[in-house]
Amino acid sequence: MSAPQASVAVIGGSGFYEFLDDAREVEVETPYGAPAAPIAVGEVAGTPVAFLPRHGTGHAFPPHLINYRANLWALRSLGVRQVLAPCAVGGLRAEVAPGDLVVPDQLVDRTLGRVQSYVERGAVHVPFADPYCPTLSQALAAAEGVSLGGTMVVVEGPRFSTRAESQHYAAQGWTLINMTGHPEAVLARELRMCYSAVALVTDMDAGVESGEGVGQAEVFATFARNIDRLKGLLAGVVPYLPGPGAGCACASWADGIELPYEIPGGAA
Repeated sequence: MSAPQASVAVIGGSGFYEFLDDAREVEVETPYGAPAAPIAVGEVAGTPVAFLPRHGTGHAFPPHLINYRANLWALRSLGVRQVLAPCAVGGLRAEVAPGDLVVPDQLVDRTLGRVQSYVERGAVHVPFADPYCPTLSQALAAAEGVSLGGTMVVVEGPRFSTRAESQHYAAQGWTLINMTGHPEAVLARELRMCYSAVALVTDMDAGVESGEGVGQAEVFATFARNIDRLKGLLAGVVPYLPGPGAGCACASWADGIELPYEIPGGAA
């Protein structure tokens, strides 16, 4: 039996391990090893959707040990062209608060040792000035209670920031802090997929407030309280997404370029 296909994927973050009812689980082999978990393929209001828990079943993989290349390649091999990526974030500035849903429009990479490209030879430089697909971002931000804009800085983890680090990030004007948004976004771009993050603010980072700082229990508890809201947002957006390539260059940036890596399913 051939693997089911889906044009849209949701990558679930911390505490977001299930999304689809009556889904079929698919084991996918990739040139980069195994993805975090089998991929569930089902439907949302008639739209085929793939779901992958970013950290694996039961949060098996911490942020710095996720096989991001395998995750994105596996989704692309099932036909995925548009990726919605919910994630938990800390707030760095007073304009956001716990419980807010934010679609960032910029990303800053402060990770250290992650493999962040499929390019292993040759001269191929992916354009990344605008790291998120504008079409997907606008679709997510059109939902009630979701704001658009802000810079998300991605740190290595798994530790939380010191107060000095947090204050430094805030002083740069950055809004959100996260541990998994990179290299996920750039790998999606290299595979010619549309990608947008949607961030749930679970806490204010250590440099924003006094006290003991950020704790894991606080983050997970806030995410758990908002998981149904986040699932409802995604389920409401998926059926109305415009097709890939509508108003963006996510799929066409490599037209005329010979890529030194395989894109499963081809460029189309």
